[in-house]
Amino acid sequence: MKILVTGGSGYIGTKLIPRLLKNKHHVINVDTQWFGHYLKNHPRLNNYKMDYLHIDKIKEKNIDLVIHLASIANDPMAEIDKNLSWETSALSTMKLLEHLKKIKTKRFIYASSGSVYGIKNENKVGENLELDPISLYNKVKMVTERVILSYQKNFDIFIVRPATVCGFSSRMRLDVAVNALTFSALNDKIINVHGGQQIRPNIHIDDMCELYEFFIKTNKKNAGIYNAGFENLSIINIAKQIKNEIPCKINITKSTNDPRSYRLDSSKIKKLGFVPKKKIIDAVIELKDLFNQKKLTNKDNYHSLKWLKKKLKK
Repeated sequence: MKILVTGGSGYIGTKLIPRLLKNKHHVINVDTQWFGHYLKNHPRLNNYKMDYLHIDKIKEKNIDLVIHLASIANDPMAEIDKNLSWETSALSTMKLLEHLKKIKTKRFIYASSGSVYGIKNENKVGENLELDPISLYNKVKMVTERVILSYQKNFDIFIVRPATVCGFSSRMRLDVAVNALTFSALNDKIINVHGGQQIRPNIHIDDMCELYEFFIKTNKKNAGIYNAGFENLSIINIAKQIKNEIPCKINITKSTNDPRSYRLDSSKIKKLGFVPKKKIIDAVIELKDLFNQKKLTNKDNYHSLKWLKKKLKK
């Protein structure tokens, strides 16, 4: 199968693409490579260092499906350049879809975000709940979903609303909750928790990749929107799990500039037959082992907000 991955040089794409290649797929990766490029050369991998806005320039035909990962990746990054956020997601996605329609691509898998629900008090935040985005990033994701859904007649559309991803990737991110707290415990012997009662759903990066592979294989009649988050934990409870594995101190401050608190109910994807295999603690242990082996270090481009600011100033 010929698969186009946008943003394939990123945190998840760098872990996903080798799996796709192992399963004998031909992969086209389109990425600006702002945060680096860690994919090894492969005879069935074509890398294009470019903005996917210009997808028509690569002249690739017979693309069976797309896994659309490219976006400005979180709330603080979206605020750096609001126009860039809209252009990178909603506007460029429409151009991508128009191009794919012309070359008769059949399946489109989109990485949205579980944060589109906003702050919810419900214990089970399912796909049928109203979206109430509270930040620019959330709004961009919601609007991009709606753009994609307007093409339902042309594609089998699978929209994934993932939880916060954790675990190791060669294009590492140390600015997502579990990874950041774990690295702080390893490197500084302290975890700073701001607030702490905010609930975050989580998913291991290996399960995230497996879910995309699951949607490659599943019947088109199952097209739709799916949550993907399997451990709804408060930040303080995540910190306590990490402390149980890594000796450190937890420092709690009551104030926080991040009020987001939401749970995800992923019963829908489980009913379809998807079963997650890993938990937060698996990511923590993996990161600890890599740190002790000196294979996990602190690099500037592992902090996406600071790195993007630097790139945009050039």
